Amino acid sequence: MHSETYRRIIENISRVIVGKRSTIELLLVALIAEGHVLLEDVPGVAKTLLAKCLARSIGGSFNRIQFTPDLMPADITGFNVWDQNAGKFYFHPGPVITHVLLADEINRTIPRTQSSLLECMGERQVTVDGKTYPLPEPYFVMATQNPIELEGTFPLPEAQLDRFLLKTRLGYPDREEEIRILEQFQKKDPYEELTAVATPEDMLKLQQQRRNVRVSEPVKAYIADIVRATRNHAAILFGASPRGSLGLMQAAQARAILQGRAYVLPDDIKSLAGPVLTHRLILKEKDRLRGQNTGHLLENIIAGIPVPAATG
Repeated sequence: MHSETYRRIIENISRVIVGKRSTIELLLVALIAEGHVLLEDVPGVAKTLLAKCLARSIGGSFNRIQFTPDLMPADITGFNVWDQNAGKFYFHPGPVITHVLLADEINRTIPRTQSSLLECMGERQVTVDGKTYPLPEPYFVMATQNPIELEGTFPLPEAQLDRFLLKTRLGYPDREEEIRILEQFQKKDPYEELTAVATPEDMLKLQQQRRNVRVSEPVKAYIADIVRATRNHAAILFGASPRGSLGLMQAAQARAILQGRAYVLPDDIKSLAGPVLTHRLILKEKDRLRGQNTGHLLENIIAGIPVPAATG
């Protein structure tokens, strides 16, 4: 059963990443839903290690881009190089051509460079000098960013934010988890012993299985009611887009597989609405200055919408 592959990957990553199972599950939800993840957190909480563990666990290739203010789009997508002896150009592929891409500290570079990822994330291809190159399958981008208030950061454009299926964070470990980390890394790096427990082909099978997970009409209506309510809320300037609706449904299908179901429950929607929708909402300026935040508003919105009866 494909859900067993899902569980093996989560358990494998958990051998290195201590105490963050819920975040690991969200990453797998995004991968199987054919989406991408934005991870916002402070430095030093194992964001890079998490991406490397995911790539190794699925037997996929991995590349990392360190975003800096002087990074240019060609540094990401690749570029053509003139071979004088052969008398023609050769394509030098950029780091985007991989299974798992870590876009590290994406908000430390200018919006033009940030936006160079849009085609890759949305269409699974990269175009350089008019020629298009397909990206490996599956293709997954995990971008990290520092909190916006830190010095030297550039807020992601709305179009870029909307390309991320979900946004989450790792957070600091608790006391017991921190002790386990110290013990685990005292004599060796557990990542060095990590091996693949799946293949890219397994991931493609899971993605195909996800498309066949049943979503009943009442559950679809529940998604639509939540998303439409974000567009009509007095404190929200721009609500979630139709891409947000699709993303919520697709993420819920992936979560159903994780739990061994062939159908989506309303609980899947409630569980994933925050990670999928919160970063897509833009507050009105006056409400933002009053201390409102999109997470609390979305919780209130969901609390006011009738939950449909669970159907298989």
